[in-house]
Amino acid sequence: MPTNFTVVPVEDSAAASPDPEDGVERVQDDEVAVDSGPETCAEGDESPLEDSPFMSNSDHESSCYDGKNMALFEEEMDSNPMVSSLLNKLANYTNLTQGVVEHEEAENDRVAVKVGWRSPQMGTFIGVYLPCMQNILGVILFLRLTWIVGTAGIVGSFLIVFMCCACTMLTAISMSAIATNGVVPAGGSYYMISRSLGPEFGGAVGLCFYLGTTFAGSMYILGTIEILLMYIVKSAALFGMNDLTDPEEKTKAMLNNMRVYGTCCLAFMALLVFVGVKYVNKLALVFLSCVVLSIMAMYTGVIKTAISTPNDTVCLLGNRSLQNGNFEVCRKTEMRGNETQPTQLWELFCKGSLHNSTCDEYFDLNNVTEIKAIPGLLSGVITGQHFSLFAIQSVAERYESPARTYVVNDIATCFTLLVGIYFPSVTGIMAGSNRSGDLRDAQRSIPIGTILAIATTSIIYISCVLLFGASIEGVVLRDKFGESVKSSLVLGTLAWPSKWVIIIGSFFSCCGAGLQSLTGAPRLLQAIARDKLMPFLTRVRLLDFFFLVLQLECLKLAQVFGHAKANGEPTWALLLTAAICEIGILIASLDSVAPILSMFFLMCYLFVNLACAVQTLLRTPNWRPRFKFYHCSMLPWTLSFLGMSLCLSLMFISSWYYALTTILIAGCIYKYIEYSGAEKEWGDGIHGLSLNAARYALIKLEEAPPHTKNWRPQVLVLLKLDSDLVVKHPRLLSFTTQLKAGKGLTIVSSVLEGAYMNRADTSAAMSAEKSKGFCHVVVSSNLRDGFSHLIQTAGLGGMKHNTVLIAWPANWKQKENPITWENFTETVRETTAAHQALLVAKNIDLFPSNHERLGEGTIDVWWIVHDGGLLMLLPFLLRQHKVWRKCKMRIFTVAQMDDNSIQMKKDLQMFLYHLRLDAEVEVVEMHESDISAFTYEKTLVMEQRSQMIKQMQLSKTEREREIQSITDVSRSSIKRKRPAAQTYDIKMKKLSFLRNQSNVRRMHTAVKLNEAVVKKSKDAQLVLLNMPGPPKHTGGYENYMEFLEVLMEGLDRVLLVRGGGREVITIYS
Repeated sequence: MPTNFTVVPVEDSAAASPDPEDGVERVQDDEVAVDSGPETCAEGDESPLEDSPFMSNSDHESSCYDGKNMALFEEEMDSNPMVSSLLNKLANYTNLTQGVVEHEEAENDRVAVKVGWRSPQMGTFIGVYLPCMQNILGVILFLRLTWIVGTAGIVGSFLIVFMCCACTMLTAISMSAIATNGVVPAGGSYYMISRSLGPEFGGAVGLCFYLGTTFAGSMYILGTIEILLMYIVKSAALFGMNDLTDPEEKTKAMLNNMRVYGTCCLAFMALLVFVGVKYVNKLALVFLSCVVLSIMAMYTGVIKTAISTPNDTVCLLGNRSLQNGNFEVCRKTEMRGNETQPTQLWELFCKGSLHNSTCDEYFDLNNVTEIKAIPGLLSGVITGQHFSLFAIQSVAERYESPARTYVVNDIATCFTLLVGIYFPSVTGIMAGSNRSGDLRDAQRSIPIGTILAIATTSIIYISCVLLFGASIEGVVLRDKFGESVKSSLVLGTLAWPSKWVIIIGSFFSCCGAGLQSLTGAPRLLQAIARDKLMPFLTRVRLLDFFFLVLQLECLKLAQVFGHAKANGEPTWALLLTAAICEIGILIASLDSVAPILSMFFLMCYLFVNLACAVQTLLRTPNWRPRFKFYHCSMLPWTLSFLGMSLCLSLMFISSWYYALTTILIAGCIYKYIEYSGAEKEWGDGIHGLSLNAARYALIKLEEAPPHTKNWRPQVLVLLKLDSDLVVKHPRLLSFTTQLKAGKGLTIVSSVLEGAYMNRADTSAAMSAEKSKGFCHVVVSSNLRDGFSHLIQTAGLGGMKHNTVLIAWPANWKQKENPITWENFTETVRETTAAHQALLVAKNIDLFPSNHERLGEGTIDVWWIVHDGGLLMLLPFLLRQHKVWRKCKMRIFTVAQMDDNSIQMKKDLQMFLYHLRLDAEVEVVEMHESDISAFTYEKTLVMEQRSQMIKQMQLSKTEREREIQSITDVSRSSIKRKRPAAQTYDIKMKKLSFLRNQSNVRRMHTAVKLNEAVVKKSKDAQLVLLNMPGPPKHTGGYENYMEFLEVLMEGLDRVLLVRGGGREVITIYS
């Protein structure tokens, strides 16, 4: 539905000066303008283009707003520009060209150097269609397609071509949808993939695409050398292939020639690219013309065969084709004058004179026949070439015949091998999208040009399969190097007016494709390096590259792949590309290199389809492609999913071990980028997929509470910040990491007192302690309410915390304000009410860091009451971490007077056996005894302190007098030395004012239990104790704190544990 806009003109006062036009001033190609920038109202860091919904090539300059009519919104002008400014930026948007001239970063004074450019003027035909045609049609068409048709048959070849072309067509549809979903900046395919799938997938696919393009350069160079040595200058071979008789030795010599000449050709092409890509661009039209002329000569030759067939013939011995370069006449004997004389062919198979000779058995039993190599389009030869005739023997299994006689296969063939060899002939579909920065309208040109190019080349390939099968004899089609037609290019025998049109055209076509690969691959690597996804690409030592296996530390010749020389050429990226390309040349076999680059390209195409499918399935609001044909089907994602499935199938059809290796390489790159922590937010589909998966998982978790077997501590860590908003106890985060070993949920929270605008973040502390989780800082009017809100609301759905971890307030006695222990006690009460476990760490700053390794020691568990098994589960979890791994676990339990300690120990050992826990067991007997004077003294001091705190509400004078009197009584009662019986009588009299005699019993328990714990676990690395419950009433906070203090007295590292009211460990499987 159309949307109507009404533009209301608003005039500012005359005093307001007009702002300069947004955008970068366009200058001529050879001019360089240095702009210091106008004065701005405020300075800020530049944000990358991906962070802005509307990308602009202008500098991010902030300007003061001087108008009066819009003064109401002047404070928002920095972040929210006026509509007129926004529309002006969109109107002036221009892509930087992806060619010769790029921005050179100044390192000394950081002056922004702006290099001018011309406005992109390339249309669909010149910018997309022709580059795709040039990259798709190439070496495989001229050198291997006839051999594939002869080996796989017309049906098999049609199936191979159809699968590969369908794969690229589906990929092109997905790529078109991505390309039309917004403005396509310079960067092409890598930009589209990485921004759709995120930095991890983008980097992995980008490097796969780079490696595929680099090995494609190797393949084109090998094709160039093969044409040169086999068909143009046969005498140029350095290792004398024509002088060798053994086919295996001949093959080795050919490979060595390919290595030597290929290395020289690579060096020349790399030098040409280094000198300047403009020379390569000038030759591009020549190379494209060679391709067009070669194809026209081929089709013309096919049409001509319907009128008159060529004179080329093939000599057959039985059903075996012979290398006719070694003889002139295809007969066993011939008449010379009136005598029958043996021919050169007879001499190859026989020894001795004509009437007294020893000949090869197969030669004696079979006749020699001569047939036309090109029977013609109307000959009916197509009827015998529908099905495959794969060769199961290779050079090592050749015929038992005289050497250099039969045409033999250099490799064993099968359908899967042919798929891997053929697929590179349909790659190159991204040549147009790689020029996105040079296109006038990329959203229109990329879909139309790419799909038309694929349709055109698919028609060419399918027609070639049919025409080759209908025009050329089968034995000639299966002759890879044309040895049966006097070592001539098979396709050249079909060409008209001369075979040299095909030979020279294919030679220059391969040269041009090789130069294009060496030009595009370094720029792709440069784009990846500039995204800073992989640190080793951003800063690499040059000598370290050559001695990577030895890992030698050399002089720091720090060069950055993302940097370029003054004219924009990525020099070091070109060097690395040439080195990798040399690996393919050392392989030296076109048939071996082709499957390798097929894997990398298929991996890239797979992720293009995956990116489109993910975006469609997620129904992202920003996913609105203009490509209308993508929406033709009922389920648009099915096309992308089909393309992805076809790519994966072709990978394993071509070579399952190459496919697994490529997937492993991509996976390693993915994990490396993930490990290095690429902080990129591109609004990618994987992030949206993660959100959908998280939503689904949260809904599933909400359906039922977790089973006991799946229970693990989901920890809410309550931190305290100092006045500088720095975490007071960072070891709480270390302990959380050790407790969870990176598993489960961790929410690191803190409370700030004040207004919401003054908020902080604890992510830096989490990163320093390597604690993975979520940060949640709450601003509240007071700490008590803030902690209460966190305990109630932290988490989401089924991913809520079930355990709260806090630090013991060590200085609670030294503070006159009771808010400290009131907050602590209220936290204990609220976690108990919420059925959440509570962990209180005493002396948390003495706990080990993540870098420490505790030696021999113990983790002692004092199991007083059953709390669901959390006390026994925590040591097990801690020992999973490398810090506590060497510590042993000991469990102590307390036996009363009526308990059988021996039976208790046996039962506990059996219980631990069923729990699969390895721990030492000890039963501590605590017999009933009289309450000691020390216990009464502790209770007295506690009650006196309680009374003192209550009197804090009096006036200042009365408060001081009350505190002094209570303190004097306390000191006199402690310092005066009397006999034990007399002290006991005095203490009993002074305790007459005690409101609750249960405090004495509680203190007695704390003192006796502390004595036992200190005696047994003084040297333990960590002591875990049951945490007593808080008082049921709001009073008595200070008494509760005193009980806990006495219980932990004399111990260094203590963890008080209070269960959440449910079983967390089970003996069942």
